[in-house]
This record gives sequence, structure tokens and C-alpha cells, in this order.
Amino acid sequence: MEKDRSGTAVAVVTTCAFGAMLIVTAIILARARVVLDGLSRAKVPPIATEEYGRRLIMQTSELLGPDVADPNMRYSGSRLNCSSCHLGVGTEPGTLTLLLTTEHYPRFSARAGAKTDIEDRVNECMTRSMNGRALPRNSPEMMAMAAYIRSLGNLNQALGESLRKPHEPAALKTPNRAANLDAGKKVFEGQCAECHRDTGQGLRASTDPKRGYVFPPLWGPDSFNDGAGMHRVLTAARFIKARMPIGKPDLTDDEAFDVAAFINSRPRPEMTNLEQDYPDKSTKPVDNGYGPFADSFSLEQHKYGPFAPIEAFYKQKKGK
Repeated sequence: MEKDRSGTAVAVVTTCAFGAMLIVTAIILARARVVLDGLSRAKVPPIATEEYGRRLIMQTSELLGPDVADPNMRYSGSRLNCSSCHLGVGTEPGTLTLLLTTEHYPRFSARAGAKTDIEDRVNECMTRSMNGRALPRNSPEMMAMAAYIRSLGNLNQALGESLRKPHEPAALKTPNRAANLDAGKKVFEGQCAECHRDTGQGLRASTDPKRGYVFPPLWGPDSFNDGAGMHRVLTAARFIKARMPIGKPDLTDDEAFDVAAFINSRPRPEMTNLEQDYPDKSTKPVDNGYGPFADSFSLEQHKYGPFAPIEAFYKQKKGK
């Protein structure tokens, strides 16, 4: 009996000692986290707030565009705003929303051939959609934009189910044919020119070019370059079908498809070194508008379709 009591006492003491050690370890780790969080916050400039990030996305031309007074802050090569595509400063559910960005990143990017995070994605937009140059990852502007985008994940979780549901037409069903540029031109003249102007050069916000556009240019020097995702016909058609005309998206699949092709047939800035995109060429989207490709289909077909034969080719190749 004494031996049992002695053994029990030893076990209790050992357990208590182990528990105390865990508590001490937890306190040390907690203090370490506080110190590390403090150091992390110390590295973030006061200006790099979520609100500044929101302003950068909404007023990109004014804050980062080619007319900014400080040449070092001229990161965007156009007078577009990020919110030209990410409507409602990214808060509108649906196509090109930013509400779901934290759910999608980090992820593997076939175009980069590597895993990318939110900061990488911001710079892809800066160099392609904005036709500019990359922001340094440790710059206040990058920190602020990334902080704002990450905050939208929390906003999305706080929204009710009905508010998270996009109010958009049915998703685009790709027509099984090549796009018709002449038909697309007619759609543009009848449905798009009122806002984006007959020349496709957009409607400026004021006489001061730094203020950007009320309705963005769809081609020309102030538009996205040929390395942007929007320069893919199917990507553009899906956006157009879901969102345009703004406030009343009612184009048919054929109209969205043809007008996207017409818009992307027009001249725009050219990005260098596009041949380096998609290290594995077989992962290129079928509507990618620049080579080289891992197939024998023409550049014209990759640009304007029909896309079904290209999709079938890669599906069969993948199945082998």
C-alpha cells in the first residue's frame, strides 16, 4: 500500500511538473509572439493602412499613374484605376470580385510556373493590366493594397448569404465558332460606345489627365497591355456578359463573345518577354493571344476561336 501511494505521489509530482513546464513554455511563446508581432508592426509604415490600400485601388491613376508629381511613384503606365475592372473597389460579389482573394491565394500559377501570393497577383496586375512596373513588396503601397484585399476576406465572411450571391446573368456559354469581328464592332457601336466613346478611348473624369477616367479606354495607349488576362477573348467575354453594359448586363453569349474579340483586335500596348510566360506551354489557356504554343493551331484560332477543337486536343493529350 505504501509503495502504491509512493508511486502515485511520484506520478502526481511528475504530471504537475510537466504541466508547469507546458505553462511556462506557453508563456514564453506568447511573449515571443507579442515581441514578434510588435517587430512586424514596427516594420509597417503608418501610411500602409487598409484605407490607403482602398484609395490606391480606387484612385490608382491619381496616386500611382504616369502624371504623379513624384517620378518615383509612377508605377502604373496607364491612367486606369484598379477599380475599372474590380467594381465597387472589389466589394461587388461576382466576376472579378476581390472578396474571395484570400480563399484563392496563395496558389500555383501556370503563367508564372510557381506558387504566387496576393502580392505577386497585385504586381501581375500592375505590369499587365496597368501596363506599368512592379511595386516593391516592402513598399507602403504594396503593404496597404495587400492589407485592404485581405480585409475583404473578413468582409465576405461577415456578409449574409444573400449579400454574397452575385446578381449576374447566366455565365457565358462559349459559341462553337470563331468570333465575328464585324458583328462585334456593331455590338460595340450600339452598346458600348455611349460610355467608352466611338474611338474606344473612354470618357475622362476631367481635363486633368491624372484624374483618369469615368469609363475606361478599351484599347489604345491608356488601356491594358497584350499580356493582361483581359486580352484573352474568353476572359473578356465572361466579364462583359456578367457586367456590361454597366448596371444592365443583358448581352447574349454571341454578342459578348463577338464584342470581346473586336475590342481585343484593336491596338494596345505590347508587353515584352511574353514568350517566358507558362513555362509548361501545354498549360496555356486555349484563348491565350500570344505564342509559343504546345500545339499546331494557328495564332488566329487561339485569339478568336473556335476553341472547342483546341480544348479537345488538350483533353485527349491529358488523357493519354
